[in-house]
Amino acid sequence: MHIILVGLNHRTAPVEVRERLSFSGQGLLDALGQLRQVPELEEAVVLSTCNRTELYAVSPQFHPVANALKGFLDTRGRELGLSGVSEHLYVHHGQEAVSHLFTVVTGLDSMILGETQILGQIKEAYVTSADQGAVGKTLHALFSQALTVGKRAHTETGISHNAVSVPYAAVELARKVFSNLGGRKVLILGAGEMADLTARHLVQAGVSQITVANRTYEKAVAMAQQYAGLGVRWDDMEHWLEQADVVISSTGAPNLVLTREHLTRAMSVRRGRPIFLFDIAVPRDIDPECSRLENVFLYDIDDLEAAVAANLRERKREARRVERIIEEEVARFDSWLKTQDVVPLIRSLRDKADAVRKAELERALTRLPELGERERSVIEAMTVTLVNKLLNDPTLRIKEFASASQGELYLEAVTQLFNLESGQDRNASEDKTEAMSPALEGLAPQGGAAHGRR
Repeated sequence: MHIILVGLNHRTAPVEVRERLSFSGQGLLDALGQLRQVPELEEAVVLSTCNRTELYAVSPQFHPVANALKGFLDTRGRELGLSGVSEHLYVHHGQEAVSHLFTVVTGLDSMILGETQILGQIKEAYVTSADQGAVGKTLHALFSQALTVGKRAHTETGISHNAVSVPYAAVELARKVFSNLGGRKVLILGAGEMADLTARHLVQAGVSQITVANRTYEKAVAMAQQYAGLGVRWDDMEHWLEQADVVISSTGAPNLVLTREHLTRAMSVRRGRPIFLFDIAVPRDIDPECSRLENVFLYDIDDLEAAVAANLRERKREARRVERIIEEEVARFDSWLKTQDVVPLIRSLRDKADAVRKAELERALTRLPELGERERSVIEAMTVTLVNKLLNDPTLRIKEFASASQGELYLEAVTQLFNLESGQDRNASEDKTEAMSPALEGLAPQGGAAHGRR
């Protein structure tokens, strides 16, 4: 059985391709429905975010299904006016596909190294696919273990510690200054993308009040409302400057918007209460001379980018620890997967032994009609125990053969020696998939779960 991955991401495709090949809402459900019609495809999960679209599948056939998945994405691209989608695609299968998923879930393959949002996105992708009946035993185990790997990476290493974006670095520095941002008042100058991202981080950090000032009043109000804050007019900026503990400026204006004179007037009203200014604009918004005023602490984009660079170096060091976790977990999953391949053979061996046991037991008991129910039960229990003990070592050896370098030869020898059905014959007579619960615990390969935080 093959695990197959076909996809594209921010490393292989430009944003105009990624955004048009993404799936969400009903489009995601429709995509799952179409994938389930692919011949020989037994399980599927669609992972689609702003930076990647990846199709995970399980099939006894690699090349036909991989080509079908590539064709599916290429056709969707042509329907949306895109050409040459196939040149942006990557294809992995087996251990490579497993390793890729584990790399993604830990944030090592993200635009922002070590980010944690992808962990929730992978869980959501799994649950959606499971709810649609597209997930069987193999992808259930794979994605369950992937979530464990993600949790291990973020709890056992510092891969997600330390800010690696300028807005987040500003918020982290403010948090260090005040130790706790709860109850602090923040004034944001500007309502663009950087200002908006900073506001989001501030809310997550627990600030009590966000005020947004912008030259276009409506934009200030619109952004502030997203965070239960207050949008104010630009001309009123000095009034709110007098009250703020933290000022973050990101306006994109060509000239300084906050001068030494502004701060001098504000500080006279503040009566010595310190104020921390973070200028994340290029060109700068805040006059560098402001830092000369007493109790005014100014950090500009260079200060913050230096902190980001240092933090990124630290995350890269932690990434090596995450890579070791991934190697360990890939090996664990691969061992589990190979064991699953011999389950039909083990079942066939045990079924044959049990059939012989029952036949011989029945023949023996017909010769001993004088035995009571208790004696018959004791004898039957003895035959069950005898067969189980005889098959214990062969069962363990078969599982070991699954991972051996010449395992297929050993398994074929067992099949011929006991005149058993082959694994393929056995699978053909059973249901291809099993009903799976959307729960994420229970069927993951054992050994890694204890590392995750519950």
